[in-house]
Amino acid sequence: MIPHPAQYLLRIDDLCPTHDRERWQRFKPLLEEFGIKPILAIVPENADPALNVSEPDPRFWLEMRALQGAGAAIGMHGYRHLCGNRGRSLVPLHRDSEFAGVVEPIQRQWIRNGLDSLREHGLDPTVWVAPRHGFDLATLRVLREFGVTIVSDGFALRPFTHHGLTWLPQQLWAPATRTSGLWTICMHPNTATDAQVQRFRDFLRARADQFTTVDRVIAEYCPKPLTTAEQFTGYSSVLLRRTRSALSRMLLSA
Repeated sequence: MIPHPAQYLLRIDDLCPTHDRERWQRFKPLLEEFGIKPILAIVPENADPALNVSEPDPRFWLEMRALQGAGAAIGMHGYRHLCGNRGRSLVPLHRDSEFAGVVEPIQRQWIRNGLDSLREHGLDPTVWVAPRHGFDLATLRVLREFGVTIVSDGFALRPFTHHGLTWLPQQLWAPATRTSGLWTICMHPNTATDAQVQRFRDFLRARADQFTTVDRVIAEYCPKPLTTAEQFTGYSSVLLRRTRSALSRMLLSA
């Protein structure tokens, strides 16, 4: 069933103890003010220099546990956030990836280590969030093996099942008004400008009552495989996104 009117999920990416704490503090009060229960996409063992912005925050894990207690879903955002592989992803938006193309035993080790790390900090990761949308069938097999059954990715208007997991589509990287469907807005506090934060605040003021949670989506909808027409629409959306990204890169390099 496609939700009417539109419903929104918020996903916050690139969270880790060394993220930009000052920028993160612009987002955290919004969650409390508007009662938003997001997907917190946490890098278990960050090794990406781009995410080493601040000294390790001693309060980070406490804050994540508090948000989980308030209803947020914990997403495992890869393992180390190092995207040095070139395997073909099931959601082929980018050429580089952390997981796609990596042999299954290594993926199993990374996913096991990542889950163990998050759990050692008192978190219960239930959602898979791949850095740069990079994952393959081996990734899904390992996730099923370890009991992670939800994937935050894919282009569709409703939750769906694919390869034995439930997928919650992720189609937006900024707030945008939609009339129907389930839309996940992915935000990156580390790089968001003040103007983008203000735009998000304005969107919440207008539409906070349309934001849902992972638990509600799983409880209220009965995900099933996409139809052929829905799959075609999803593939078209991927191609459109890739074309726009390529044009943007060309304009920036011109």
